Amino acid sequence: MARSEQASYVRSFSAMSASQSTDFMLKETAPRLGGGFIGSDKLGAYDLVEKMSYLYVRVVKARELPGLGLGGGIDPYVELRLGNYKGTTRHFEKNHSPEWNEVFAFSRERIQASHLEVWLGSKGLVEEERVAYSRFDLTEIPTRVPPDSPLAPEWYRLVDREGKRISGELMLAVWHGTQADECFPNAIHAEETHAVDARINTLIKGKVYPSPRLWYTRLQVFSAQDIYATNRSPHGQVFVKARVGNQLLKTKVCRSTTLNYEWNEHLVFVCAEPFEELLEISVEEHIEVNKHKVIGHCHLPLRECARRTSHDHIIKPSWYDLKRGEEIKEEKFSAKINLCVIHEGGYHVMAESTHYSSDLRPSSKDLWRQPIGLLELGVLRAEGLAPMRSKDNKGTCDAYCVAKYGDKWCRTRTIIDNLSPRFNEQYTWDVHDHSTVITICVYHNCLIEKGAKDLLIGKVRIRLSTLETDRIYTHAYPLISLHHSGVKKMGELHLAVRFSSTSWSNLLYSYAKPHLPTMHYIQPINLVHQEYLRERAMEIVAHRMSRMEPPLRREVVEEMCDMRSHLWSMRRSRANFYRLITVLSGCFRIVTWINDICCWKNPVTTSLVHILFAMLVAFPNLILPTCFLYMFLICLWNFRFRPRYPPHMNTKISFAETIHHDELAEEFDSFPTSQSPEIVKMRYDRLRSLAGRIQTIVGDFATHGERIHALFTWRDPRATAMFLCWCLCMAIVMYTGPFQLVVLCLGFYMMRHPRLRYRMPSPVMNYFRRLPSKTDYLI
Repeated sequence: MARSEQASYVRSFSAMSASQSTDFMLKETAPRLGGGFIGSDKLGAYDLVEKMSYLYVRVVKARELPGLGLGGGIDPYVELRLGNYKGTTRHFEKNHSPEWNEVFAFSRERIQASHLEVWLGSKGLVEEERVAYSRFDLTEIPTRVPPDSPLAPEWYRLVDREGKRISGELMLAVWHGTQADECFPNAIHAEETHAVDARINTLIKGKVYPSPRLWYTRLQVFSAQDIYATNRSPHGQVFVKARVGNQLLKTKVCRSTTLNYEWNEHLVFVCAEPFEELLEISVEEHIEVNKHKVIGHCHLPLRECARRTSHDHIIKPSWYDLKRGEEIKEEKFSAKINLCVIHEGGYHVMAESTHYSSDLRPSSKDLWRQPIGLLELGVLRAEGLAPMRSKDNKGTCDAYCVAKYGDKWCRTRTIIDNLSPRFNEQYTWDVHDHSTVITICVYHNCLIEKGAKDLLIGKVRIRLSTLETDRIYTHAYPLISLHHSGVKKMGELHLAVRFSSTSWSNLLYSYAKPHLPTMHYIQPINLVHQEYLRERAMEIVAHRMSRMEPPLRREVVEEMCDMRSHLWSMRRSRANFYRLITVLSGCFRIVTWINDICCWKNPVTTSLVHILFAMLVAFPNLILPTCFLYMFLICLWNFRFRPRYPPHMNTKISFAETIHHDELAEEFDSFPTSQSPEIVKMRYDRLRSLAGRIQTIVGDFATHGERIHALFTWRDPRATAMFLCWCLCMAIVMYTGPFQLVVLCLGFYMMRHPRLRYRMPSPVMNYFRRLPSKTDYLI
């Protein structure tokens, strides 16, 4: 690649980084946060959300309700009415003393009434035939501020429509509060759920999901005895197959002339506490392709297997009896297998992309250290969300947020039929390594309409190491999503983030610690197998999350863990290439600057460089101090231009705005592909064209390295003889002459005036290009 072409690449990539559209840029906001500390400890939990006032109504129970009809029964329910909003409890059949214990929340910003009406009805009756009601003046309702104790419920007498006292009482508690109330997460938001049944109300509540603690389970297969192959022949091809859940691994096929076989192999699985599954082991004979016969098998409970946290802890293997397979007819079957099953607690099980890891702690709690800080996240609101479904001929959205960091996943409540929902929910995490990333995604809840999958609206990632300590970052993050039609802004998510350190010494010391636990370096796992284990770990997490209520669906877990990040993408490949060019841009600029010095484009600068070079040659002990001082001054100068906000997704750097629709279709394609053969052929030809260019570049680098190697191997005897004589002459000159004088002469020769230069390539370059390489060996 020519020097001018390299410079143009660098300039174009720098321009792309700076010319991103303002719609996709981060915007600083100034929300009215609650302010102040909550809690009694020194650090506390900082209030990072806007205050939202609610009217809470707790419907506890009723007693001695009057009977209706000929049978004297009643199917009671309670309906709350506040202006145009209402909330309804579930009903009980034939119950005169029901217990509901349900809490309703009305946003005070939307209240346009002065009284709260509480109606008691029976299922099947029309509205005019409700049994009784009670009425509350909003100005007389008390206010509760946590950490005050909950308001005690009270029995209220019931009256009919005419105001006459009837039998029966209703226990209620009514108070004004905020989202800091402990009833808020489980409350039924009446203004949002006037058309939502009890099933859906369960699916829209905000919850905190603990991530399952994952372990690597190592199965060491050593040997087996008394293994009879087909027709009792000892000359069989035998292997061991092990299964944990949907994870299936096999050893290599072992051949033996006796009844004993040895493998000495390690198989690694991913398991989750409390280790409820079985380890299924079978010894099988390989008869022909895709045809095996089970010789013997055994099942081992994972909860009974040993655990270790260090490689120094030696666990001895054990012999296990094998039960004969269905095809083995011998009456006496005494085959045994020598195994060792260990739960490795010294590893960190990766269930997410390594570039966006949120937790790097080992599996065993015994190896966890004290946290170095606290991360606080306030999910304020979203604005301008793209419509995800239609209702009454209008576009709307049922949005909720999911935040993942460490072993805790947090989900906000779902705001129904709102394109600008206000969440104002706050979460905290302990931080053990600040070089980690918190991921926040906004989804459309399809369970309300019984859709197939929850739809991703946008994603935000924040790396903790880029945050200043104890500073509150309040920004509007654009929700950028890549679709089949191209990149699109799906709205904005307003967040408040704060990272505080509990100990500066521990924080600074963490920079010197290994990135991963010790076992990853002492007994590393193969990278290919590690990718397989990562997929299995994600499946376990997704399965556990889907069993919670409300479920966190598989597509949510996959997107939060970036499970498609390892798949081929022409767009990402092009972006990574330009990232590499940017990293090397500093070297390109240095080469360009030296070339300008040698060509005397600026005589004053070149003269100063001559003087500086002479000083450094005369006083070589100043070289290193000068270099370190120069780097210090660069860092000090760049402090004025330091980033004031967290990094966010850049559509220009990601090549999301200029991508072709064919490349987008390839990126969103399933694996393996589901496209027609014609499209696959077109993609294959395009990939071959790109790979051909990469092949040429790699070949050029290899050619230069082989030419250097050819200098010493006498591949070209005349060139090596010339190099031999030159090395001897240089050794004599350097030994006899002053070293500083030789370096000074070489430097001045390299920076000589253009009038003393030839436009043709130098003899050294001509000599180097004539050296042979191994291209002659290629077919």
